Amino acid sequence: MLKAIIFDCDGVLVDTEKDGHRVAFNRAFKQKGLAYEWSVAKYHELLQITGGKERMRHFFNEVGLPEEVANRDDFIKETHRLKTDIFMSMIAAGELPLRPGVARLVDEAIAAGIALAVCSTSNERAVNLIIERLLGAERRRHFVAVLAGDVVSRKKPDPEIYLQALATLKLAPAECVVIEDSRVGLLAAKAAGIKCVVTTNYYTENEDNSAADLVVPELGDAGAEKITIQMLQDIVRH
Repeated sequence: MLKAIIFDCDGVLVDTEKDGHRVAFNRAFKQKGLAYEWSVAKYHELLQITGGKERMRHFFNEVGLPEEVANRDDFIKETHRLKTDIFMSMIAAGELPLRPGVARLVDEAIAAGIALAVCSTSNERAVNLIIERLLGAERRRHFVAVLAGDVVSRKKPDPEIYLQALATLKLAPAECVVIEDSRVGLLAAKAAGIKCVVTTNYYTENEDNSAADLVVPELGDAGAEKITIQMLQDIVRH
């Protein structure tokens, strides 16, 4: 029996990457007087690295740091903190809506007594704001676990965050379904032994998601194409 749905955040709850995190990084660079701007294509390349601070570190290893930077780690942490503040202001302002079908599926899970969780490598404050601001306080209290940011030492595709979610939920892998948007997240879920549905977006639609139990362009709000609790139950059983 399906007892829990575990959502990734970025690209699953909200299509945050192309018009969210990328834009927030560029605004942060501009506010700090840095002449960097990540294009859509460049950010696609950087998305192969999990974690915002890790992406910045990789980028600055390529292009070098401004001469006035004395401490690389402090600079990256400070810039990432500014980027997170900018991103959170974008969420609070309603610039980034929920993806189709998310609220509907959450409501169906609540009605069916299925536990909800989020596992994300994104900043914990930002993930919680997305849930509270876009899903609302009533839905938020049904999320048993929200694991985000640096809660684990090894990020996706390592399964650590999903193994931690299983421990928090006190459930076996066969009792859960993960909803991810990328191959990196898919590999993490599969390494934890959990069935995985991939809902693709602009950056992930051409990735090799053949290991997924189901691949869809969105969760869907109406019609025969929508992902239902029954469909997820069937995935768990087979």
